[in-house]
Amino acid sequence: MRPRRRAEVLRHVLLIVAAAVLALPIYLAFVAASKPATALLQGVPLAPGGQLGHNLSQVLVHGLPDSPTVLSMMGNSAVMALAVALGKLLLSVPAAYAVVFFRFRGRMAAFWLIFATLMLPIEVRFFPTYQVTVQLGLLNNLGGLVVPLIASATAVFLFRQYFMTFPVALADAARLDGIGPVRFLTRIVLPLSKPNLAAVFVLEFIYGWNQYLWPLLVTSSAHNATVVMGIREMIASAQSFAVPQWDLVMTVALLALVPPVVVVLVMQRWFVKGLTAGIS
Repeated sequence: MRPRRRAEVLRHVLLIVAAAVLALPIYLAFVAASKPATALLQGVPLAPGGQLGHNLSQVLVHGLPDSPTVLSMMGNSAVMALAVALGKLLLSVPAAYAVVFFRFRGRMAAFWLIFATLMLPIEVRFFPTYQVTVQLGLLNNLGGLVVPLIASATAVFLFRQYFMTFPVALADAARLDGIGPVRFLTRIVLPLSKPNLAAVFVLEFIYGWNQYLWPLLVTSSAHNATVVMGIREMIASAQSFAVPQWDLVMTVALLALVPPVVVVLVMQRWFVKGLTAGIS
């Protein structure tokens, strides 16, 4: 076998092994979700069973006692993730647009001040953010779940880097044609930025969907519980049974994977293009 061919085979083997390692927890969750609770007392079996449909029906229709319904939790997560993603786009695009296309004193200082917030751990920012949330009366409602999370230094940075690939002549030509800043943004910049908008939307949707600590801090109402919070509550509820209901918990965990996976698959082409392409 030629050295180049041998290296190619080795790369494929390593990729397959890495993919298998990453997929193993999902497979084990699927196996646990397809078995009755009694079958899991001795550990997680390796072969799937035939009870997945029954378990799906159980968690979607009834859920576990003392836990919110799965559909309501997934609905809360979807609303929160969409609101966070769209809010980050609405704030980040104008911020990056101003830094790139306007010339004003202190613009780069403002950008680096925004960028410096990435150096702070998220947990450090939670305490002052929580205090502001309390003062604004946003506890136990959708505003408290969404508003403190919509500022994004990462999104501003990504949009700034993308906007910097626009030719200077494009802005000069628009200015000569009498196109103002708002029309230039809406008619030229945004249509050319669709892949980048899609990529940031996917990243921020997954970020909003996976939030656990912040919703745990700002809401104590089961009515506003997200699916990630609900899984934790269902684990505590499942352990209170004589036979722990791990099959139902794993079923909910699988359901929680579906919306982010669907978003990534639907927007995969735009997502990849948005992270790699620029304006030439």
